[in-house]
Amino acid sequence: MSTIRHLVLFNLKHEEGSAEAEKFLSDGRELLASIPQVQKLQVLRQISLENDYQYAFSMEFSSQSDYDEYAAVPRHIEFVEQRWLPEVVRSFEADFEVHS
Repeated sequence: MSTIRHLVLFNLKHEEGSAEAEKFLSDGRELLASIPQVQKLQVLRQISLENDYQYAFSMEFSSQSDYDEYAAVPRHIEFVEQRWLPEVVRSFEADFEVHS
């Protein structure tokens, strides 16, 4: 299988640009970058008026098994439970097979 691109678009309960929002993005970047299976991590801010999601995390995985392992990493699960669920008010996930 080809590389998998995992996108998570989201809105935070914090005001855009606030210290709390910046801390969430920074902590998310740090956590995701620490997971060995995560490749090409990007933290994105929305600029289009055609989409009302504020932010996105974009990352790649070299295989389905790497993606599955990432989803089961204890610190990832802890971040979801302790930060994502309390601070994210809306989200959308999409996974794509990358064609070169």
